[in-house]
Amino acid sequence: MGQNGAMADRVIEHTTIAASPEAVRAVLLDFGRYPEWAPDLKEVEVLATDDEGRATSVRFRAAGFGKSTSYTLGYDHSDPAVVAWTLTEGDITRKLDGYYELLDGDEPGTTEVTYQLEADLIVPIPGFIKRRTQGRIMHTALRELKARVETLAQ
Repeated sequence: MGQNGAMADRVIEHTTIAASPEAVRAVLLDFGRYPEWAPDLKEVEVLATDDEGRATSVRFRAAGFGKSTSYTLGYDHSDPAVVAWTLTEGDITRKLDGYYELLDGDEPGTTEVTYQLEADLIVPIPGFIKRRTQGRIMHTALRELKARVETLAQ
């Protein structure tokens, strides 16, 4: 992975969650409850759903960089093992595309989670700061997701 523009903006993290992929997916798709377990998210509103009632467009208001930011993500449910999204509108983000891949873990009743995020801000930020911030956001997101799912699974 070189240090050229586009590649440097893509970050991938992995974790194992002690719950089934279905349980993890259920938490990821329960957008209205995100603020209960993701402290950076102040408000989440589902704008559109598909025939099965799954959210296809979701607006988020988050605290970031010391101020409030809002963005809308479009969700793709075509692969049952993946929760994928792309940015459709953002005030400080030009790109905020990513996915969670949920696969059966080595131990029964566990899930191997891969989280990939590709972000680009409208405001230029030095690459190393952006990567460090993205890494921290992703690490926090995975830790909070793991804690939420494992608490619910008990």
